Formats: sequence, C-alpha cells, structure tokens
Amino acid sequence: MAEVHNNGILLESGTNEIEIMEFTIDDNLYGINVAKVREIILSAPVKSMPHAHPSVEGIFKPRDTVITVVDLPKYLGVEREKTPKDLFIITNFNKMFIAFRVHTVVGINRISWTDIHKPDKTVSGGSEGVATGIAQCGSDLVTILDFERIVAEIAPETTIQMEEIDQMGPRGRSNAPIWIAEDSILLSKMIEDCLHKAGYVNLHMFSNGKELWESLNALPKDKRLFDQVALIITDIEMPQMDGHRLTKLVKSDSRFQPIPLIIFSSLISEEMRIKGRQLGADEQMSKPEIGHLVDVMDHLLGGKG
Repeated sequence: MAEVHNNGILLESGTNEIEIMEFTIDDNLYGINVAKVREIILSAPVKSMPHAHPSVEGIFKPRDTVITVVDLPKYLGVEREKTPKDLFIITNFNKMFIAFRVHTVVGINRISWTDIHKPDKTVSGGSEGVATGIAQCGSDLVTILDFERIVAEIAPETTIQMEEIDQMGPRGRSNAPIWIAEDSILLSKMIEDCLHKAGYVNLHMFSNGKELWESLNALPKDKRLFDQVALIITDIEMPQMDGHRLTKLVKSDSRFQPIPLIIFSSLISEEMRIKGRQLGADEQMSKPEIGHLVDVMDHLLGGKG
C-alpha cells in the first residue's frame, strides 16, 4: 500500500505548478492531479450494487470507510479482464471518496500548468469529452482526465444542482459583471445556468486563469473598474494558469486587488484554504455548493441579485 501525502507537495503557493500522477489503462498514459489522490492500493474484492451505473463496480470498505469503486477502463471503453495486479487510486474531491480502478501507476511529475494544453474536439470528444488537458511530462504526452465530469455523469446527484437555486425563491436581477474561470465545459455550463437562474445575468466565462488575467489587463483604464469587473470566481485546476496563480496575480496588483475573488473548487481542503488565504482570496468554497456560492456573491456584492 502506498499512501500519497499532500504535506510537502507544492509548498509554495501561486507558482502555477501541479503534481501529476501518471497511470496506465491498456498501456495508454493518463494523469490525475496529486491533490485529488489520497492513496493507492492493490485492487480488492468489491460488493456489487443493484441499479448502479454500468461503470460502477460496487463498493468496498478499507478500514472504516465505505468507498464506491469506478471501473475506469470500462468507462473509457476498454474491455480487459480485471486482474489482482490492478490498482485502486482512492481520490477525495467534492467532499467524496471514490476509488478508480487502473492497470498500473507510473509515477509523479511536477510540471507547470503552461505545459498542459486544452485538447481539441477531436481528442476530447467535443463538449462531452473527458480529456480536460494534454500534459507534456518529459518525453511523454499524458491525457489529464476530467474526473469531476466522470463523477457527474455516473452520479448526477453529487454535482451542481439547480434545485438549490430554486429553493431560494424569487430573486431580483443583477447586471453586475461577474468573471468566471472554469475549464470543465460541463461544469462551466452548469455554473452559468445556475447563476443566470439566481439573477446574475452579466457573466463572462473563461476556460482558464490565463485567459481571464489577460482580459483583465486589457481593460480600458479610463473606465471605472467595478463597472467592468464586479467579482471574480475561479476554479483551481485549469490548463495554462491555475486558480491559485490567478489569485496571486490579481491580489498582488494594486489596480485589481479591490475586486472580490472567490475560489470555487472541488479541491477545497484545510490545506487549500490556508493557501487561498495566503494568496488573498476573499472567500473559498467547495463544489458543488452552488447555493452557498450565490449567498456569498450576494454578500460580497452588497445584497444585489
């Protein structure tokens, strides 16, 4: 059993670097952010569950925690017999523990987010694809999978829910310009739809921190800043520039520092909260808490919405 500790990993904040764990499925290289990984263990017997998604093997209970097991090869369309040498990568994000079956684990590479590029639609499968990025790790090209999207498809009830907005009742309309950096096409659409429903109709969507930062710097200086950007919401994991680097740049710039900035990510943990506070984030919260996000937006924007 090999445990993965986040202590000592990326101690510096806002460096725009990521630790990628490489693993294989049918000899193809894939990657996952080490921040999502809790441990790697040999595959174990799994209890099947009735009416589960076809890619859900079932559950098992290492120590005192019941964990759902996802057959990642099957999800990706790889038909290969399971073996005792298969591994479980146990992850923790969106406040859930999930184990993903893989064939081998290759190792860990520390790279810059600038070395991760958005795949074109041919590779990613268009808006429904699960490749969130292609990473250059040494001489290898590694496909970074969108694990949030995979879980959202397998268990829709665990992701962003429009019902949370419906439960808020009638709301006013706000034209405050909200800038949002989110690389997942699926989650970006969900966030946009929910915020529109909540009355925030002036949304500017960016697929990574670099795009948002470049657009900030291109704003005309002769116009009032808050008329152009009233609030920034950012994910953490994004190709080209991650949310921590974006936060550091915004909050280190005297012109942009007054803009309220919310980190909205599946990776929020106590360690991540410390990093976010050090970088100057005004608020931090975990996906999929969209209702909480709207409450915080209302507060930061003075009750508008």
